[in-house]
Amino acid sequence: MTENVEKEVRRLAEEAKAASVELGMASFDVRNAALRAMAASLRAHTEDVLAANAQDMEAARAGGMKDSLLDRLLLTEERVEGMASALEELAALPDSLGRVLEDRTLGNGLRVQRVTVPFGVVAMVYEARPNVTADAAGICVKTGNACVLRSGSSALHSSIAIANVLHEAAVGAGLPRNCIRIVESTDRSSADALMRMHGVVDLLIPRGGAGLIRRCVENATVPVIETGTGNCHVYVHEAADLEKARAIVMNAKTQRTGVCNACESLLVDRSIAQAFLPEMLAELARAGVLVHGDAEARTAASVASEGCADAEGSPLAQFVDATEEDWGTEYLALEISVKAVDGPEEAIAHINRYGTHHSEAIVTEDAAVAERFLAAVDAAAVYANASTRFTDGGVFGLGAEIGISTQKLHARGPFAADALTSYKYVVRGDGQVRS
Repeated sequence: MTENVEKEVRRLAEEAKAASVELGMASFDVRNAALRAMAASLRAHTEDVLAANAQDMEAARAGGMKDSLLDRLLLTEERVEGMASALEELAALPDSLGRVLEDRTLGNGLRVQRVTVPFGVVAMVYEARPNVTADAAGICVKTGNACVLRSGSSALHSSIAIANVLHEAAVGAGLPRNCIRIVESTDRSSADALMRMHGVVDLLIPRGGAGLIRRCVENATVPVIETGTGNCHVYVHEAADLEKARAIVMNAKTQRTGVCNACESLLVDRSIAQAFLPEMLAELARAGVLVHGDAEARTAASVASEGCADAEGSPLAQFVDATEEDWGTEYLALEISVKAVDGPEEAIAHINRYGTHHSEAIVTEDAAVAERFLAAVDAAAVYANASTRFTDGGVFGLGAEIGISTQKLHARGPFAADALTSYKYVVRGDGQVRS
């Protein structure tokens, strides 16, 4: 079984490798025409895609998938339209290929240029995110890369439907057959095979939970861009505007819980904890958020619950004592850890210890403290007086993103078309030889 799966994955990857040469040479106009055709085809096949997604949703509910992940898995007409629109937005972006990054003439007359080029074959391994299929295929087409997609079992029917629609549209618009390939096996060996396909796969990008990402990073023999989990913090400094802070925390925590840029931990200066937390915790409780808190948070939760109960007399504040594990947990649910700190330096140290280098925010009206936080916190995106929910390629003006990188080499933060290019040196001479 495993041997047959690995052979099938290798066949798909080698087909993509062969297609990558022609795809990498396709003109800007042809690639953009393909993206527009892919968008139109996705719209035309919305009913087919939604029918496939209904199969995935039914199986996921039967298997007990939690609500935040069901939300990631769900496709609607609006979300399919969003995928199509993202493809058209990609077509409107400037070309990432053929950009001259450096141009100089040496003393011997050689002209040396550094020019952007595709990677070749990009493999994506992802979980319950069918929209990744469209985003990854679109960005790869834009940048002249062939792609091999490997969806998780929970999104398999949706992903296959989307990939097939996009592939046929791309080929119909003039791109080489096999430029978009999808692995239909969800056996673990299929992902492992992609990780080890040195010489065929040029870049691997995992998107999913911590376990998947760790397995790719630890076992891959091909280059990996690590898209990280998001244990994101909001730190409320003693000089914060508390109304502004409450709005930011609520948006960061509850606007969409199953995403990597949602707030998972709230830090509050001890000097304002009892002025800020009771109302904050009551508001979180009304939104159904379970608080994992320290002693200061427990005191505030008691205050929040006094005289504030539902129709049956149960306290509105939902609270459990935090453990050491909570400080490093990405809940992806209506849960949050809450801790009091003694000022910015403790907050920064806590975030740098327990955070995942994704997105971190401070709320303060003290400009110097804000700048200290922005400089000292080690994360791909740092915010002053804004929600962490903005860490997104589309919101940042990058177009559809292929992931959010928490590493420091090659790509960091939301990355899209430009990050899926490498470069080569192009040297032109007139008979020069080296003595």
